[in-house]
Amino acid sequence: MASGRFISGPLTFKSGVTLWVDRDAVLAASTDPRVYDKDGHCGSIDDKGNGCRPFILFRGTQGGGIVGEGVIDGQGGETMVGHKETWWQLARRAQTEGGRQNVPRLIEVDNSRDITFYQITLHNSPNFHVALKGVEGATFWGIRIDTPADARNTDGIDPGASQDVTITHSFIRTGDDNVAIKAGSGTTSHISLIDNHFYWGHGLSIGSETVGGVSDILVQNLTLDGTTSGLRIKSDVSRGGLVRNVRYEHICLRDNRRPLDFDTHYTPNARGNQIPVYRNIILRDVVGTSGNLVLRGFDAAHPLGIMLDGVRFNMDAHWQVEFAQIQTGPEGTRPALPGKPLGTNVYVGCSQRWVPFPAKNKEQTFPAIPIKR
Repeated sequence: MASGRFISGPLTFKSGVTLWVDRDAVLAASTDPRVYDKDGHCGSIDDKGNGCRPFILFRGTQGGGIVGEGVIDGQGGETMVGHKETWWQLARRAQTEGGRQNVPRLIEVDNSRDITFYQITLHNSPNFHVALKGVEGATFWGIRIDTPADARNTDGIDPGASQDVTITHSFIRTGDDNVAIKAGSGTTSHISLIDNHFYWGHGLSIGSETVGGVSDILVQNLTLDGTTSGLRIKSDVSRGGLVRNVRYEHICLRDNRRPLDFDTHYTPNARGNQIPVYRNIILRDVVGTSGNLVLRGFDAAHPLGIMLDGVRFNMDAHWQVEFAQIQTGPEGTRPALPGKPLGTNVYVGCSQRWVPFPAKNKEQTFPAIPIKR
């Protein structure tokens, strides 16, 4: 796609097809709910919230993806055609009035293999930016996701029921989870996040749907700068399952309310018998400032199993520990945990790792060119 601003309705990709969005190009999603409509409800509030097709869909495909230094703009903050509010205003109204908003996701990848996203900027999605379901093999390299902090339900990248997903060298700020690893409809495993930077958002989450089981997650060299939660595992008895073999290494956090937020009671009034269990969770060289450090297992029979080695925060950070079996490594923790020695090694390496969110591409001034569907 050459330079210019192009407006399109929903696009469906075939196997092996790669969309190249050049540096000076913007592919913008239509703001007309009718072009996304599945059941007559897109652009409205109901009790289901599944009435819109996504802007871009990969379904049953192998190979291909989206590359280039251009922008895909979901236009979530623009007024919907035929309405008096934006997609985001509709979502916020659903929250206050009750019900679920029917708004499109920016990109869905369903039951596909070997999909690549490289250098592309994803901007202002009405809902989730990228949702994966039943995917085997996906790479996100050098991605920028940029959406306001108050844009409701605008997760960055959500791998669900998927395997072999890599997210690396990417920059994400959004209105919900920066990344959320889920397992609501199947097992999710072998997910790697390497050398990434997160800004505003709800942090790096596992859950809340973990009923299919989540395992073998590696997170290395991540900064979380101003996210509400930092490293987070969240679930409850309505959607719980086993989360195991999760390793966090060389993590820098600052200005987070809950830098560590491992909680098996995500929804206090949840009902069900799907007990969430977190085992073999390892934190090594995790450094932050202040806030609440939450380690909350389900009960004495289903404790949180965690190992902490070089987990260091300001002395005014506060541990909240319940039903947790905690091991500590040679570098210990700071502040000290009850019954554990105070870590003495004060790590200062994070000062060199904070980077500003990359500057946006220059403002586009080209006329909009509709794409035939």
